Amino acid sequence: MSSDTDGRRSVTFTRDGAWEGFRRCLPVAAGVGGYGLVFGVVARQSGLSVAEAALMSATVFAGAAQLIAVELWADPIPIVAVVTTTAVVNARYVLMGAALRPWFARLRPAHAYGSVFFLIDETWALTMGELSEGSGRGAFMLGSGVAVWLFWVAATVVGASVGAAIGDPSRYGLDFVLPAIFVAIAVGLWEGKSTLLPWGVAFVVAIVAADVLTGRWYILAGGVAGSLVEVIRVSR
Repeated sequence: MSSDTDGRRSVTFTRDGAWEGFRRCLPVAAGVGGYGLVFGVVARQSGLSVAEAALMSATVFAGAAQLIAVELWADPIPIVAVVTTTAVVNARYVLMGAALRPWFARLRPAHAYGSVFFLIDETWALTMGELSEGSGRGAFMLGSGVAVWLFWVAATVVGASVGAAIGDPSRYGLDFVLPAIFVAIAVGLWEGKSTLLPWGVAFVVAIVAADVLTGRWYILAGGVAGSLVEVIRVSR
């Protein structure tokens, strides 16, 4: 594969790249399916029908934001609270998208913007690892995202269908599925001592913010703090 002028390999968007992303992400997608079960159960208990829960998962495709939305669900729906809170939680995707720009800027707009619909924490982490290694598989996120999306929607349907029978998801340990996935991905992204400072700052800020701020602001606070530390570190 030829090299570009800036030293990175060229980025292509091929069926093979998408298939590699799909195949590699299947174990993660199966884990996310467990989280989808939890969402389906919670959505059903919050008053959504099976069809409504499935439609939300298929179109929103953001686990944390969806759980927050159904937790705030009421009659009438507090639109401002739902929109504001989910926007804050999903603000991290702006930084994630910016990190992908060096590679996605070389793709056709339809390919790049079509792929970022599947931008979630898990697909971002796997895609960044793949592209950083120089594979040039621009369709990797699309393939990995489709794998997660299929499991996510299917699990939502199952969870919503049997929600009343399952009851409290924590009784079966399903509430720990997503943290376990994040820990596994974080291990793969660990780059040694240089990574310790931004991760440590993000962790401490998030813990402190969780005690002093209401809602989910601690997620944004930790992410922004860690990102700023990393930007400062690499710019020296």
